Amino acid sequence: MKKTGLLGAALSEAIASMGHTDLLVIADAGFPVPPGVPRIDLAVRCGLPPMLEVTHAIAGELQVEAVTLADELLAREDSLPQALRGLFPDAPFSHVPHDEFKRLSQRARAVVRTGECTPYYNVILTSGVTY
Repeated sequence: MKKTGLLGAALSEAIASMGHTDLLVIADAGFPVPPGVPRIDLAVRCGLPPMLEVTHAIAGELQVEAVTLADELLAREDSLPQALRGLFPDAPFSHVPHDEFKRLSQRARAVVRTGECTPYYNVILTSGVTY
C-alpha cells in the first residue's frame, strides 16, 4: 500500500501516464464526460469530495504548465480562481466559454469527477515537464 500521495490507483495511474501538454479535467459532479474519455469517479455524495481538495491533492503529484477555467465561473465568483492561483502560482491561467471548455475536455487523458455540486467548478490542468 502506498504511504503518501494519491492513494487511488486510477487517478495515480492517469497522472503517471501523462506527458507534456496532456490535459486532466477535474470536474464537478454534473460535468458531462465526453464519450471515450476515461472517467475517474471520486464522487461519494454532493460535496464529498470537494473539487478544490481533489485539486490540491493532484497539485502535489502533477507538474502543471497551464490552467484553464470557464468564463461562467469567473462571472460568478473569484474565490476558486484565487485558490487555484495559490496552488499553481507559476502557471498561466486562461479562460474560455463553458461550451469551449467542454470541447477541450474531449482530448483529456481523463476527467476526475468529484462530489462538488457548485456550478462551473471545473478546471483543466495542462501537464508540464519537470526539466
